[in-house]
Amino acid sequence: MTEPVLLDVAGRVATVTLNRPEQRNAITVALGAALDRSLREAASLADVVVVRGAGGNFCAGGDFHELGRLRADGRDAMAKLFDNFRRACAVIESLPIPVICAVEGYATAGGFELVQAADIVLLHENAVLADIHTKFGQIPGGGSTQRLPRLVGRQRALAHILTADKLTAAEALDWGLAYRVFGAGEFDSAVAGFATTLAMKDRTALERTKALVYRGLRLPLDDGLALEREAVLDHVALTGTGVGRG
Repeated sequence: MTEPVLLDVAGRVATVTLNRPEQRNAITVALGAALDRSLREAASLADVVVVRGAGGNFCAGGDFHELGRLRADGRDAMAKLFDNFRRACAVIESLPIPVICAVEGYATAGGFELVQAADIVLLHENAVLADIHTKFGQIPGGGSTQRLPRLVGRQRALAHILTADKLTAAEALDWGLAYRVFGAGEFDSAVAGFATTLAMKDRTALERTKALVYRGLRLPLDDGLALEREAVLDHVALTGTGVGRG
């Protein structure tokens, strides 16, 4: 049986690949659990992890066929699908290394929600992003109602979820949902170069900076600035990094 998620490590960069290309990498109970495991393992083996989809698409969301079977078995059976995927998305914030989603093709519904959970998003020029749950009479179950308003504001988030309008790569970049868009001819090499350059930086500095950003987002500004002050004093005192430069 084909593994739903593949993990490959080359040097200091790990690549986690959603591996159900015939189904546009649709999310199943097994895929959600494997994604969670693979992300955690990648953080123990590398300094940066890139999440991609096999077959030219990132992820088209939940597998409707599996959801139908689980629904027939009751609420608790369905919960496994959503809970596994939500854990995989949530673990990204807690990992000590940057997690990059490299998106080509479709990133819709759950796939779009995984993108929202990433630390950094890099887009292929052909990428299509959308929360399409309402198109099928559904509501988001992987974080869109909570993460998207925090990322793009209430107005854009609510209008997008309610309409299920699709976003081009350029629109997603304009909304602040991605860091860069790359052309088709350079996408693979640009993603690899970006990840490799990031992996060459001091791991401790990256880890502490990432933690500060996520912790600070939950605090009032003054408290976040105080947190940063203590962290930088601790970092310089313990590592001496940067002392004597410039």
